[in-house]
Amino acid sequence: MRIRDVIDIIIVAVVFYKVFTLIRETRAEQLIKGIFAIFVFEKISGEGWLELYTINWILKNTMTVGVIAILIVFQPELRRGLEYIGRSRFFTKSFLEIKGESLSKTVDEIVEACASLSRQRIGALIVLERETGLNEVAETGTIINGTVSSNLLINIFIPNTPLHDGAVIIKEDKIKAAACFLPLTDNMNVSKELGTRHRAALGISERSDSLSIIVSEETGSISIAEKGTIARHLDVKTLRQILIDMYKPKDSPQTFVAKWRRKDEQGEE
Repeated sequence: MRIRDVIDIIIVAVVFYKVFTLIRETRAEQLIKGIFAIFVFEKISGEGWLELYTINWILKNTMTVGVIAILIVFQPELRRGLEYIGRSRFFTKSFLEIKGESLSKTVDEIVEACASLSRQRIGALIVLERETGLNEVAETGTIINGTVSSNLLINIFIPNTPLHDGAVIIKEDKIKAAACFLPLTDNMNVSKELGTRHRAALGISERSDSLSIIVSEETGSISIAEKGTIARHLDVKTLRQILIDMYKPKDSPQTFVAKWRRKDEQGEE
């Protein structure tokens, strides 16, 4: 066995592992099991085995046209995989390059707005766009393209105003759009205490690498959602630190939600 053969095997193994991690615990996992079962039965039903020629002919033709069917059935998973490749450091730089005063000002404005909305118990949902583009979501609302400011954010979410119902999309230091509709989470294990805003924040976090900030209308509590997980009852200081960490390039793959929970658990001990 040559060195290039070993390299070839390692590359294939890594690719298969990455594909498995992407489809694990999704409907694609069950579909692949079904396709594998059809492939195996097509082989054993042919000549030299069971010799079920009619069934073998049907299965063989099914596998032939199945490539097109796979592209249709696995469209969400294929899109998710391509987005994963596109977000990797091999292809892209850091998702944001806001530095110095610009970074501090953007974080301060967002935190100040959330603190004010929390005190007044005004519901809000702010989605911070990162590497995965959210143009499709932004198009469901009203395009603003204005500089992030606490006054503008507060005015957007004031009840009975035209833009208060929906989510605000922020890209870098710009408010991209307001009154946007987000997909709700499909997770059936989400607590029934969580309302539509929290479920929408989880939904968009499952479909992109965005980070969402939620202010509860009932309690004024501040929460964040990322990668299908949510951290609740954050104080202003914690929120500020999470945003600072988010805007700065990080080598660690750990999510901000997981990091906050770990610190919170250590504090309780």
